[in-house]
Amino acid sequence: MRQVAVIGAGMTRFGKHLDRSLKDLAREAVEAALHAAGVEKDAIEAATVGNAVAGLITGQECIRGQVVLRELGIGGIPVINTENACASSSTAFHLAWLYVASGLYDTVLAVGLEKLFHPDKRRTFEAIASGLDVELAEAFARQMSGEQSSGAGEARSVFMDYYANLARQHMVRYGTTREQYARIAAKNHTHGSLNPHAQYQTPRTVEEVLSAPLIAEPLTRMMCSPIGDGAAAVLVTTTEKARQQTTRPVFVRASIVGSSEDHHPDAPGVMTKVAQKAYAMAGIGPQDLQVVEVHDATAPAELLAYEELGLCHAGEGGKLIDEGTTTLSGRTPVNPSGGLLAKGHPVGATGVAQIAEIFWQLRGEAGKRQVANARVGLTENGGGVIRGENAAVAIHIFTA
Repeated sequence: MRQVAVIGAGMTRFGKHLDRSLKDLAREAVEAALHAAGVEKDAIEAATVGNAVAGLITGQECIRGQVVLRELGIGGIPVINTENACASSSTAFHLAWLYVASGLYDTVLAVGLEKLFHPDKRRTFEAIASGLDVELAEAFARQMSGEQSSGAGEARSVFMDYYANLARQHMVRYGTTREQYARIAAKNHTHGSLNPHAQYQTPRTVEEVLSAPLIAEPLTRMMCSPIGDGAAAVLVTTTEKARQQTTRPVFVRASIVGSSEDHHPDAPGVMTKVAQKAYAMAGIGPQDLQVVEVHDATAPAELLAYEELGLCHAGEGGKLIDEGTTTLSGRTPVNPSGGLLAKGHPVGATGVAQIAEIFWQLRGEAGKRQVANARVGLTENGGGVIRGENAAVAIHIFTA
């Protein structure tokens, strides 16, 4: 396998873009990535495009990538559409990496895009809920929300009830507190205030997070990621071509996508297993990570990721946030972009947006949210839920 490098990244600001189409959002992200790489669009030999719910929100199915890229004058090349719930565009990136690593193509574009806002909010929540086994979705919603079932899937995403249930279990088993979850949310909102691409750019305190409206016990609104619209794009190529284009390539050391399977409750879950494979491929361990972007669909999801990625032992995620380890100035900053909580979560765009953030961090281009001397970064992106854990997980490791 050949070594692969990222040479350019671009993204829109995430947020409510009712007046913008998927084509318009994609144009902004792709043109920014090409400009950053110093590459013309005719150099692109293949493209992978991640999107989750365009068919349910906009009606555009089947040829989503071809439609948006043709509008940019990109055609005549393989365009592969990937749909993998919230991991749709990290999966697209994995295919782009594989195309270059295998020697099939030298320069490949990976794009993630999504529009979630719709005048009928119920339609948005139904689209998001399609990331469950639809034959079991109604029973799942009742099981996750229990007595709080009113509003699940109608006034809020059913996934918030899923994460609330995990949060409560962690509190019972390990003594984790609402304040610790709130500390994660306050951290990410503060990080997001430094990110011009973030949907929310207002720093928040723990007290503000705790006093926000309750969504599903123990989650307040500020502990939950918002719906959003947006796009992100990155360009990958061989190390040889990368060194011709830039003096600061970012190398892809590991790219692993996995899916969940039935296992004993005490056995490692999908995120841990995928992370172990990624560490082995990269030849590093969690102690070597200097900047991390994780799938914080809720604040508890980030805390669980600390433990499942090996940043700390099981049950010690609360201690990690209490000690400030994952803040911008901590030993292992997590979600300097603001994460999904503040940067936003247009589901099909999230994976590539995480990769763009690590690219900027490792090149020293992250502005006010720059992690000092960052040379090794990781992204973790989960998608969907089957039988109590993510249906898909994509983890990537990068070095400067």
